[in-house]
Amino acid sequence: MRWSWKIGRVAGINIYMHATFLLLLLFILLAYWFQGHNLATALAGVFFILVTFACVIFHELGHALTARRYGVRTRDIILLPIGGVARLERMPDQPLQELWVALAGPAVNLVIAAGLWLLLSAQGIHPALGSVRWAAGSFLDRVMVVNLWLVGFNLLPAFPMDGGRVLRALLAMRTDYVHATQMAAHVGQAMALVFGFIGLFSNPFLLFIALFVWMGAEAEAAAVQVHTSLGTIPVQRVMLTNFRTLQPDDTLAQAVDHILGGFQHDFPVVFGDRVLGVLTREDLISALAQRGPEVHVRDAMCREFQIADSHDMLERALGLLRDCRCRSIPVQHDGRLVGMLDIENVGEFLMIQSALRQQGAREKAEKAAVTHTG
Repeated sequence: MRWSWKIGRVAGINIYMHATFLLLLLFILLAYWFQGHNLATALAGVFFILVTFACVIFHELGHALTARRYGVRTRDIILLPIGGVARLERMPDQPLQELWVALAGPAVNLVIAAGLWLLLSAQGIHPALGSVRWAAGSFLDRVMVVNLWLVGFNLLPAFPMDGGRVLRALLAMRTDYVHATQMAAHVGQAMALVFGFIGLFSNPFLLFIALFVWMGAEAEAAAVQVHTSLGTIPVQRVMLTNFRTLQPDDTLAQAVDHILGGFQHDFPVVFGDRVLGVLTREDLISALAQRGPEVHVRDAMCREFQIADSHDMLERALGLLRDCRCRSIPVQHDGRLVGMLDIENVGEFLMIQSALRQQGAREKAEKAAVTHTG
């Protein structure tokens, strides 16, 4: 994610902090300062927030490490002012697995809260949970309450929070995944409206949470629709089979001739059956400007690139495009270069499929009308 900085790595998972998180720390620092004009108190408030977000990191690691048990990798964890996000490559295929992944995060916070309660009890302190507040009391009391609050808040049945995923998993055990997602998304958006209404009259921060929940529910429903439509389409149906290749010893002038003579912008660079690299339009233009048209392709091509298999599903191949931030990638099968997957061609394919579905739905409606009239 843009405007994020890496702050650590735990269990092989990179942890990033978004730039807006610094705004939260600045807000907390100023809020405590204006209350008492005491620097020590202000710094203590910032330290408490940092400890809180350390608990949020453990929460997200709970999701990530549980997902890893089911073969799902986590791209990274990002800290935002409203919480943390563990960006899983995908959700587990089985509803029961998704249920455990969703519950793992709140379970971590529950364990932290229980551990703090036992620690306080061992010291002869028996906190009454009903009287403890996270803005008052001892430091450990407040950390315990924060973790209990994280459990309760995250289990609200609203996408993209954990409770929304728990609801989707439970629904998916009784109905299909797409319908379950739509139902859970509707519940989440209804709760977003409630958050927004309450926020108008009490806490403005709830308005941000309402917006986050509404957009998250909408994005989740859209992502499942994409998964459903792309998860069954093989790359070989979408890839370009009429494409040009370059040799390492070709010059950039030859690549320019190919670009001007057709629609292709990126070229696989091959030696025999082996793909050595990809010459993108951007790399070509940059090399032309700096070194001229007689430079060899091997000196301008990108040597780190992704390759899809023609039998891969389109959803996975699009993930490769997204990860490398590429416009196109080579497609191989059994070690042979068989095509190029181009993002523009994918868009055209999806538009054609959408038009065909609309035409099919129209024909179905016309047949139904004729049958009803007859």
